[in-house]
Amino acid sequence: MKYWVFSILTALLAYAAGCLKSTVLASNFIFHKNLRRLGTGNTFLSNFRRIYGWKGALKLALTELVLDLVPLAFGALLFRSGEHSIIGAGLAGFCLVLGRLYPASYVFRGTHALIPLILLGFFMETSIGLALLITAIILIWLSRYYSLAAIACALVLGVTVLLMVDDPLAIRLSLMAAGLVLLFHIPSIPRMLKGTESRLSFEQDISYKFDEKF
Repeated sequence: MKYWVFSILTALLAYAAGCLKSTVLASNFIFHKNLRRLGTGNTFLSNFRRIYGWKGALKLALTELVLDLVPLAFGALLFRSGEHSIIGAGLAGFCLVLGRLYPASYVFRGTHALIPLILLGFFMETSIGLALLITAIILIWLSRYYSLAAIACALVLGVTVLLMVDDPLAIRLSLMAAGLVLLFHIPSIPRMLKGTESRLSFEQDISYKFDEKF
């Protein structure tokens, strides 16, 4: 009975955390600016990066890191009493990715889930997390395609958990999280092949100062 309660609590917390936009949190509480009043007025990563540059992107990554660690650690700790912490982390990871990609608070229009996916890998096995982190860094640095890094990390997670994780339920939860990321980024594949997919850039654009909304 207690594991049903643990599962519900973990799922609710993780999905709720996923529905929170790290770009909005970082903009409001770290930079003390309303992202909706700057640049293009949207809360997506492209507008955040345009305004705050690579230094801002680093602070954003740290904000999301903390935001995503909380539900994962919570799920792992709840299930620790039965030595099933890996299952708790897997459930939290899946619900966190679900909230990040399909947030109810934003009409199920999400942005990305690369950091939650990498953190989930670390909770499954340290070497899995390192493999995902290295894959993401290399692909983002070389291609500037965020979607390519997300797709590659989802595939790496799927393969590595099958090879290195023993718990069947933790494996299924990880594969479900990876599947969500693949499903979300599949539409970007044709755009990348055509060269029309937007690339990440860490150069700050101060032109937003001329169209700031008051």
